[in-house]
Amino acid sequence: MCSLIMDNQSNVRSFILSGFNETMNFRVPLFSFTLLCYCVILFINISLVLLIVLDANLHEPMYILLSSFCINAIYGSTGFYPKFLSDLLSSSQTISYEGCLLQAFIMYSFGCCDLSILAVMAFDRYLAICRPLHYHSFMTKRRLSQLVCFSWLTPLCTFSINIMLTSKLRLCGINIQRVLCLNWLIVKLACPEADTFSNNISAYVIFIFYVSHGFFIMWTYMHLIKTCVRSRDDRLKFMQTCVPHLISLITFLSVIVFQYVYLRLDSTDLSQSLQNFIAIEFLIIPPIMNPLVYGFKLAKIRNRIFTLVHYKTK
Repeated sequence: MCSLIMDNQSNVRSFILSGFNETMNFRVPLFSFTLLCYCVILFINISLVLLIVLDANLHEPMYILLSSFCINAIYGSTGFYPKFLSDLLSSSQTISYEGCLLQAFIMYSFGCCDLSILAVMAFDRYLAICRPLHYHSFMTKRRLSQLVCFSWLTPLCTFSINIMLTSKLRLCGINIQRVLCLNWLIVKLACPEADTFSNNISAYVIFIFYVSHGFFIMWTYMHLIKTCVRSRDDRLKFMQTCVPHLISLITFLSVIVFQYVYLRLDSTDLSQSLQNFIAIEFLIIPPIMNPLVYGFKLAKIRNRIFTLVHYKTK
């Protein structure tokens, strides 16, 4: 098998996803549960996007950013679940070299795009609550389009460079100890003599860049809290529109930080099944939870959903 996957130690054609080793004993219930998760993610995110697109009353910056958030969830989930489901039904769990690089690109750009959108959403709430008189003059359709493009194009461009650097590495291994491809796991397979300096520098620059997003969000919330303390109306607005954002942010950061620490520590004390869950939790929890939190917490969306449900039951 290895001869088919690797022509020689310098020419890798495919990778073995060895994280599936323990899952084969209960592949049927796992397949059913995963398929259900994927269908739920698609349904709730697509429904929320369509609700915002089709309702003219929801064509406001906050809701447009929310629809971008949901589209990113669909993008990231689709980069993982179809391949994972097909592997559960397959006798051999392999992925092509190009497919692995593509999946790694999608996983990283999906995560960083989420953080970029959360930063833009925080900025939108800061303007709406702390600078209400300047909100509409600043948050024009053109400015909103620029911010949405920033939140999408920046991760796509930065990780294109990152994956391009990885593709130039000479690899001496084919076993990826997970159920999906991540850039760090591919870099770990580089031959001892391979120069990974550029990859490491690129990873640290990207890490610092997105950590700065986190500090920017903290800065906006410091001002939001300071402003809301002084006004009852602002406190109400904060509770209605910022709490869902905070829940999404805390969930995202908790999952990503846990994932990052675990990935870097590379602990072998945990069972393979638990390692697999840790590796993919950022593809399960946020894509399901975020649209539900926003859907039930934001009054306009909640009322619109109740109106549609009430109309259909008549």
